[in-house]
Amino acid sequence: MRKILLLVVVLITGVVFAGRLFYLQVYDTSFQQLSQNNAVKVLYDYPQRGYVFDRDGKLLVSNQPSYDVMVIPREVKPLDTTEFCKLLKISEGRFDTILNKARVYSPRLPSVVIPQLTKAEYAFLSEKMYKYEGFYIQKRSLRDYQVKHSANVLGYIAEVNKRIIKENPYYQMGELIGKQGVELQYEDLLRGVKGVKYIQKDRFNRDIGPFNNGVFDTLPKKGKDLQLTIDSELQKYGEELMVNKRGGIVAIEPKTGEILSLVTAPNYDPGLLVGRERSENFTRLWYDTIAKPLFDRGLQGEYPPGSPFKTLTALIGMQENVIDTKERISCHGGYHYGRGKKLGCHHHASPLSMVGGIANSCNAYFCTVYRRTIEKYSTPQKGMDAWENHLESFGLGHYLGYDLPSGRPGKIPDAHTYNSMYPENNWYATATISNAIGQGEVLMTPIQMANFTATIANRGWYYTPHVIKSIGDTDTIPKEYNQKHKTTIDPQNFEPIVEGMHEVYTRGTASYIRIPDIEICGKTGTAENFIRVDGKRMQLTDHSIFVAFAPKDDPKIAIAVFVENGYWGSRWAGRIAGLMIEKYIKGEITRKDMENYVLNGSLEEEYAKPYSDEPFKINR
Repeated sequence: MRKILLLVVVLITGVVFAGRLFYLQVYDTSFQQLSQNNAVKVLYDYPQRGYVFDRDGKLLVSNQPSYDVMVIPREVKPLDTTEFCKLLKISEGRFDTILNKARVYSPRLPSVVIPQLTKAEYAFLSEKMYKYEGFYIQKRSLRDYQVKHSANVLGYIAEVNKRIIKENPYYQMGELIGKQGVELQYEDLLRGVKGVKYIQKDRFNRDIGPFNNGVFDTLPKKGKDLQLTIDSELQKYGEELMVNKRGGIVAIEPKTGEILSLVTAPNYDPGLLVGRERSENFTRLWYDTIAKPLFDRGLQGEYPPGSPFKTLTALIGMQENVIDTKERISCHGGYHYGRGKKLGCHHHASPLSMVGGIANSCNAYFCTVYRRTIEKYSTPQKGMDAWENHLESFGLGHYLGYDLPSGRPGKIPDAHTYNSMYPENNWYATATISNAIGQGEVLMTPIQMANFTATIANRGWYYTPHVIKSIGDTDTIPKEYNQKHKTTIDPQNFEPIVEGMHEVYTRGTASYIRIPDIEICGKTGTAENFIRVDGKRMQLTDHSIFVAFAPKDDPKIAIAVFVENGYWGSRWAGRIAGLMIEKYIKGEITRKDMENYVLNGSLEEEYAKPYSDEPFKINR
């Protein structure tokens, strides 16, 4: 019995060992992978990023060679640290920090020691690297910006961090990724595909040639080239016009939704964020919390739209059948409502019909139309939601869906907004009357203003604004930019609005800044401007706003210009809009008087007022 028991134990033990051995050799590849990690070195061959061109094929962004000193910590042998640090031009303390960080990241994977060597530094170091085992020089490419403008559109590239690596295993420490603008939005297309080389090592850790005769090696694939909708010359001109000013310019081709120009001011030279000085320059730009050059005002600045919003108030009023084009409304210096309250207006002829109301920007006219719209319904809540629904169809109150990563949704208030502001939901149309003229709780970004202007130019429809025109050798772009969006407003209701905007130039608030031989439809705007200084709410000089499209009957460009602290609509924004339109349509400027005024003008004194020690006075 004992012999049988002993035999059974031996057999069971043998089966267990045999089964475990079979599993390890056939199914479990972890030891094989560990062995390969020890015996095979992986090197990456980085592709060139895709080039970026403007709408006319002008090169905006190309590449330039760059060289990084890399380290594989487990392969590092004892070395003369003092001599090596002198070669790298870094302190021994910094060298130790870099090496320790690389070990923490991975002892087997390469990490960057010194990034972006110049050609001269590479030539000097490459002859001496054989002395320092575990270190080598990796060639890659950096961006080479061919223009000094459009930094907010193009973006930049920078090293990945641990969070990015954790989210996307494609990247390794020290690799570059798109940040902001087109570089970020189209990173997957621009970056290409890395090539991989597997190098066999012997038991002394020496390279002995390609692993498995190179059957697993791959070649890099260059990133796809992109053509943008941006007009490089128009973009450059817009940035020149906005020197010493703050704000944004957005120009759109109405028929396609293509963004022709996207200016934010102040901006910066995109070349500042390339090379060894990138980190220092970025820090300087980031901590400029007054001018905010990294803040894209065209996409992220949320402002009250002011009087250009009156065009939408009129459209909604016609659609809701509370006003027609012939009815004339009187203005006695403003709109009077509830307990002696008055919303003021500038001097003009009275009474006015719709076209005249737009041309002369009459507050009383549009407050009347707005109040009728809200009070048409049984409750102000229902009226407000109907009003908000119309505006939402213009792409307002939420993100537009354009193909750039930054932006803000703006704000269009609804019934919930005011129910939360007033106890027991006890509010009426007069409590929200400032909405009628683009003040109150209404906020928009300049790109939203440009888009609703393009929608009016198209008489009721728009394509989502976008900067991509073609990818690689094809004209294919994401399908969402080929889908037409229609508003809730009937097409025939747009004609009187277009006529009113045309009369803004012919006999209205922008008549003195007309452009010869171009029929422009526009609308001036002035928006109140407040700031908090030491906890106190202070009123500053008004913002200058202007929206326009041209030509009247075959629109090729729609534009919105917003100039912070610019006094009134036609003073700065109107002039800039006219110059941009003429530059795009004619290719040259005939209104040299306007151009000289804008190019030589500055608002820096206005921007300095809240931060000076002198008492601030509104200078209108």
